[in-house]
Amino acid sequence: MFLKDAIEIRINNLCKEYNITINKLCTICGITQSTLANLKVRPSTNISTLTILRICRGLNISIEDFFHDPIFQNNYFDDD
Repeated sequence: MFLKDAIEIRINNLCKEYNITINKLCTICGITQSTLANLKVRPSTNISTLTILRICRGLNISIEDFFHDPIFQNNYFDDD
């Protein structure tokens, strides 16, 4: 699994947890919908740390909370 895939899964899980859509998340966080849509459409797209920070601020969680999830316990992410 690539790190970007784990981040995408985490974002989707947070949307479920907060009972919001990806579109609503984008509105709350002040990011464009295409920013997150590109994760699915373009496999080579990487999410920026600034985008993760904006998601954390929008959901009122810390970056530590974002990455404190079992999906990130795998230290063997693919890097190709």
